[in-house]
Amino acid sequence: MHTAFTKQQITGAGADIAVSSGGSGPPLLLLHGHPQTHMMWAKVASRLADRFTIIAADLRGYGASSKPESTADHAPYAKRAMAADMVAVMRELGHEQFFVVGHDRGARVTHRLCLDHPDKVKKAGVLDIAPTRHMYPNTNMDFATGYWHWFFLIQPYPLPEKIIGTDPKGFWMLKCGSGSAGLTPFAPEALEDYLRCYRDPATIHAICEDYRASSTIDLQHDDADFAAGQKVTCPLLVLWGANGQIAEWYDPITVWRHYADDVIGTSIEAGHYLAEEAPDAVTEQFIKFFGD
Repeated sequence: MHTAFTKQQITGAGADIAVSSGGSGPPLLLLHGHPQTHMMWAKVASRLADRFTIIAADLRGYGASSKPESTADHAPYAKRAMAADMVAVMRELGHEQFFVVGHDRGARVTHRLCLDHPDKVKKAGVLDIAPTRHMYPNTNMDFATGYWHWFFLIQPYPLPEKIIGTDPKGFWMLKCGSGSAGLTPFAPEALEDYLRCYRDPATIHAICEDYRASSTIDLQHDDADFAAGQKVTCPLLVLWGANGQIAEWYDPITVWRHYADDVIGTSIEAGHYLAEEAPDAVTEQFIKFFGD
């Protein structure tokens, strides 16, 4: 990321979390998606650092963060565990309350963080997702075809691990280059980081466990909260790509209002990788929402 950012390892809630931080102002935690690292925020972080203290973290299992051993119920890769990591990281950095934004998988961690730790999150943002609990039960042919990797990665060990492991770079390029913008959103240094990390068999296994958790224990947690009437209580910013599949399949604002009390948002002229395809537009939305 920008040279003003400092990299360090911080002990989370069962995993060591790689963090890049810098800037000044209110703390803003940025969480990446699959199959990426904190480098996906480089273009946005450099634009925000004069207004916010930016903390960009690698989720457990991804990037330079540690890859804990999993269990039969996939609990070490539940979004509850990933959210707890981030609370511990932010506390270690001196931030008992903070803003948080997540993209893709990181947005699912953000959702869980808001539910499990409402006293910690002042405002939150989610980029280009609908809630997991809404997506799986409403599976149709379009979703199963467009998000085929959701159903591939949850297959029992070691099927997806072995297939991806034969050509990690090829799989990454196929998966991430299939969006509306192809491979053009990815800066060379970010792409190098993604591919380097993805060559690690431990990362591939952890990513599969992340998805296996989403289809099992995460849904159990989400169902329990929904049945209890628990929603995100802090203000929530919802952004999605106008040229992406979330825009095609859902009305994101309407869907999220079933899961959060205070929702605003808009589409961005981009595909799935908003922060890399349209960093100026994303930065503008962040400053307007978190700067109020």
